[in-house]
Amino acid sequence: MALRNIVKIGDPILKKVCRSVLDFDDKLKMILDDMADTLADAQGAGLAAPQIGLLKRICIIDVGDDDGVIELVNPVIIEQKGLQHEPEGCLSIPGETGITERPFFVTVRAQDRNGKTFTISGEGLKARAFCHEIDHLNGILYKERLYKEQ
Repeated sequence: MALRNIVKIGDPILKKVCRSVLDFDDKLKMILDDMADTLADAQGAGLAAPQIGLLKRICIIDVGDDDGVIELVNPVIIEQKGLQHEPEGCLSIPGETGITERPFFVTVRAQDRNGKTFTISGEGLKARAFCHEIDHLNGILYKERLYKEQ
């Protein structure tokens, strides 16, 4: 497949809300394959379509566990529990990190590359990655979720 350029902070596409995917065709499969190659090359935990310049509700997660690359098309968080305050970074904001407040556990409903609906759950890093990438689809960067002690 191909490596895509990762959009950096300051590009207006990162602040826009993405459109739902309606066509589960070869073009979508190519985008997902390219995203997986790009994520592996960048050594990140997740990548969302706006980070490669596409306003589509597509993201992938790979936190290095047995699940490997998780493809999420039109994802929605349907359950969340607990809180975690952990360091977070972003491929679109290289060299920076910050402590975010995220749910400790989340369940996501999404579609796969063929349009089949599924649910997947994660806790800790995986929950953070789900939230981070879905935020990208809504034009939100992790810096907007920084933890502020009360």
